[in-house]
Amino acid sequence: MNWDASLPEAWSRVETIDAHAAGEPLRVVVDGFPALDGDTILARRRDLEASHDDLRTALVLEPRGHADMYAAILTDAVTSEGDVGVLFAHNDGYSTMCGHGIVALGVVLVETGMVDASVPETTIGFDTPAGLVTATATVERADGGDGRDRDGPRVTSVSFENVPSFVHALDEPVDVPGYGEVTVDVAYGGAFYAYCDVDGFDLELTPGNGDALRRAGMAVKRAVADAVDLHHPKADDLEYVYGTIFRGPARGDDADSRNVCVFADGQIDRSPTGTGVSGRLAIQHARGALDVGDAFVVESILGTTFTGGVAATTTVGDLDAVVPRVTGSAHVTGRNEFVRDPTDPLRDGFRVD
Repeated sequence: MNWDASLPEAWSRVETIDAHAAGEPLRVVVDGFPALDGDTILARRRDLEASHDDLRTALVLEPRGHADMYAAILTDAVTSEGDVGVLFAHNDGYSTMCGHGIVALGVVLVETGMVDASVPETTIGFDTPAGLVTATATVERADGGDGRDRDGPRVTSVSFENVPSFVHALDEPVDVPGYGEVTVDVAYGGAFYAYCDVDGFDLELTPGNGDALRRAGMAVKRAVADAVDLHHPKADDLEYVYGTIFRGPARGDDADSRNVCVFADGQIDRSPTGTGVSGRLAIQHARGALDVGDAFVVESILGTTFTGGVAATTTVGDLDAVVPRVTGSAHVTGRNEFVRDPTDPLRDGFRVD
């Protein structure tokens, strides 16, 4: 049966490509979003938050999304090294950087033809609020021998060199209401995270413990935000605790550790968290447990993995830092045209917590 369906032309429309990286969703806005004012990505983020936040909530929250949805809004590049600008959005606002988002964007931009692909590698420079992030997609031709009918190139993995990452504090005792004293490391990997070992919480890092991990993660995040005075040498816009990362033993033979990140307003990252892995690399290097060139494989709550490594050492202001390199894979899951009926009282989205 052929249904000839149409919608009123007056309704606003936004087109997206949906994907996931290691299980974590990414909704990439490709058309229908207003132009953003500002000569820098941070300025454009401020304009988005002040003038168009209803579009974030409409795309990320119910009924079009859910409390753990994640989105990317593409803009023109703002630097000579960048090919595209990107702003990342979640259930509580906007991120400074997003590793799984960079991996997913590397797949989306190449496989949909939004950037010109070259084999065997395609390099894309992303202007993010945290700075320039350069990604390299490993590309196969359409006849790559994987048995899949494709009209274009296939991306098998995406690696990115993140912004310099550094340790803010090691072995910091923090009183967490309801959980007692918790020892945390605080590090920056494109965002600030509080890292703690899960064995002090009587929890396992598995999907069935989502609610308990969410509660504990938010308790740690709030306590660290209250107790630790963060400092970024180059941008005070970045000086806030983005999330908590619980560390635990790996369950797979090919991984070194498991990370579960609770971020924003209680979102649980399904991936190993690219910025979280970056901060973890800085911690491992500061402790003398990871040298330049060593591989460090981190599992997610699902058992999917990102492979991290220290590409080089550097400084941020007067702080010792590392240049992280993170590799993962992603897959396109759909293409959507979302509309907003101006008479719909829930057109801008909602949450049920």
